[in-house]
Amino acid sequence: MTSAEQGSDRQAALLQQLGWRTRPGIMGKHAASNQSIHALLGYFLRDRDSPTPFPGRDMLVDDRLFEWGVAPPLEKVIASPLELEALLGLPEIYRHSVSVIEPWKNVGINHQGEEVRASKNVAYILQQVADADTILYPVWDSGVVNPARLASVFSAGIATVVQGGNPSVHDASSFDGARASLDDILGLTDELLMHRSSSSGPSIFICLGHQLAAASHIRLLKRAVREVSNLELLPLDQDRTAMSSLQRVCQRISEVGENLPVIKNGETVASGWHDSRFAVAPNEEFEVGTRQLLPYRRQPGGDHIPGELHDAHALVADELEGVIDTMLRMERELNIEMFHGDEVNEEAALFANWAYKLLHDTIVPIRYELAVSPLSWLLHLPYAIEILSQTQVDAMHWTEVSTTCIYYKDWETHTIRRSFTSQFHPELMADIRDIGKRAGLRYAELKDNDGVRLLVRLLYHGMQE
Repeated sequence: MTSAEQGSDRQAALLQQLGWRTRPGIMGKHAASNQSIHALLGYFLRDRDSPTPFPGRDMLVDDRLFEWGVAPPLEKVIASPLELEALLGLPEIYRHSVSVIEPWKNVGINHQGEEVRASKNVAYILQQVADADTILYPVWDSGVVNPARLASVFSAGIATVVQGGNPSVHDASSFDGARASLDDILGLTDELLMHRSSSSGPSIFICLGHQLAAASHIRLLKRAVREVSNLELLPLDQDRTAMSSLQRVCQRISEVGENLPVIKNGETVASGWHDSRFAVAPNEEFEVGTRQLLPYRRQPGGDHIPGELHDAHALVADELEGVIDTMLRMERELNIEMFHGDEVNEEAALFANWAYKLLHDTIVPIRYELAVSPLSWLLHLPYAIEILSQTQVDAMHWTEVSTTCIYYKDWETHTIRRSFTSQFHPELMADIRDIGKRAGLRYAELKDNDGVRLLVRLLYHGMQE
């Protein structure tokens, strides 16, 4: 027996042991593909009343078996190197699936006292709507080993969804008890943000994921400033013209970042970008329940934010479409489910957008010099970030950064790609329960749900890019 045959037999035995399907999809008579999934997402969004494309199967049959690792379609859980090894041998599976990353074992405790595992809702929605399989990576249980490799696997699929969780991004100790520390998870988030390319699917960061993305933006910008400051010369820049330009810009980014305060209720909660609460801090009031999603508007009391940050954001908002902003203009009133005590700070989001855009515009004429240097990773950074929406917590307080669009601009073609973040849970219904504890929604109910439609729309548009 050849080594190839031995490897094939070992793979087959491993798949049988794990009980994994090797054919994408479960709802239809034919295997699902990226093309069929994208078409069915479009069919779902076309109206609010067309019938299910899977007659007789508009609800997964047995809610009691809808648990991760129990039975199809939730059998693929990457909890150890063994499952990862099996998955790497099945590109026909992970390239036609959505990866869901769990940073914590649940997204919180609802009013019924239940732990809410919202990743199951994502899987249920995508399977019912488009017969799209989901692969779960519970990094709180498995840990994070080789984040660059993981991000490469994620980016080869349809999309990556980073779920929510109880811990706080501004408090590393809140991740104690998990096998992945805050730094581990932020390292993985860094890689996800830099793996959006012309051949990758979008990332959708939800709740804690939204906050992790905000913190990673600041980490990546700090890294850029640090490495640019420490480098003397670029190989194709012997007269240091390009290097001097880049260092000037990074010095400006550092100056603004170090001196930008985060202010809530008239009090300074973070004094600059080295503060652990610069990107994410406790919300003024805990926000839970149904909220109307409103377009982002600059709020009074932002005079401490440099005008150039507001100007840069206004320019991005005018130049680009972030899907959610278009949806707010075209759809009916959008109601979504909030379930959080922390929030992304408006100051940090505006700063990250300004700094990314400033870096991008500086790099454009020197990108060839960077491409053959230790700073080539800068070419993977986002182009801009736009705050798309906000919600009102109470009469006095807002969640100013409810959603963002992360833009990437191709250096040679200038094509725009997008990933998305949301503070709210578009996959949860008003009862804040996960599928398995509550009955699965039928296709018609999913089709008329605002949060579900938003989630599907983000995936639909992200797949086009």
